[in-house]
Amino acid sequence: MNNDPDVRNAVETFQLGLPRLPVAGRSGELLGRAAGNSLEFQEHRQYLPGDDIRHLDWAAYGRTDNLIVRLYREETSLQTQILLDMSRSTAIGDGAKSRVARQLATAMGLMVGAIGGHPTITLLGDEQPLRQLNRGDFELLVSLEPKGRISLAELTMRQRVLLKTHSARILISDFLYPHDATQLIRTLAAGSTLFWVVQVLTRFESDPQPIGGRKLSDVETRDETDLRINQISIARYRSRLHRLQEQLRAEVVRIHGCFVTVVAESGLMEICQRDLCKAGILRPR
Repeated sequence: MNNDPDVRNAVETFQLGLPRLPVAGRSGELLGRAAGNSLEFQEHRQYLPGDDIRHLDWAAYGRTDNLIVRLYREETSLQTQILLDMSRSTAIGDGAKSRVARQLATAMGLMVGAIGGHPTITLLGDEQPLRQLNRGDFELLVSLEPKGRISLAELTMRQRVLLKTHSARILISDFLYPHDATQLIRTLAAGSTLFWVVQVLTRFESDPQPIGGRKLSDVETRDETDLRINQISIARYRSRLHRLQEQLRAEVVRIHGCFVTVVAESGLMEICQRDLCKAGILRPR
């Protein structure tokens, strides 16, 4: 989708919101937000389960009797893996959700390439092995529609997502499938130097309104059920959605990443300006 007008406008207007090293050249310019092994100290904080015990500050423990970890900013190799959900749930609605998800993946990949990085887009669908697009292949996303019957959670559980170690990772999905948010994020973030998560929803998925009785069909399993979409069912849905988003956000923040939810109908430029810049994922040029 390199030639998509919205994508081109976004790439010309915004850049990735990454800190830079004061060095010459392009390689090694970016710093990740995870605890790393470089010599540039970043901060202390309280130990959390799952933290690397090699970063425990034993001197601080001796003084305070509290487990404290030392965090370091780690240079990235500019190797960026964009994980794009291609399951059928992302095709819901008039196609806006799938279109915006593909535009975001393309725009971010091009932004990585603009600073000398090596981006790939991994298509999380039914193909085995999972298809990967290099920078020269991004235009293929124009004609690729989400048709996957296997959810991201299932792909991860079956260990079908090949993750590059010491890479920056950007995950784009709607997350509207049964899964353990904590386990999913920990698995997909493992070994990364930076981890950003963008949840793309339709306006109705984000803020549903009463529409009466409907027969609902699961786009992935084809199971059908009758449901009355009234204020009671909407309140239950919003509660579950909010709980899911808080679980995702908490786990992403724990590893010093960024989590943001966007509404597809807002359009790519408004999403970049309002949501991604606010989250620190992008910034104006």
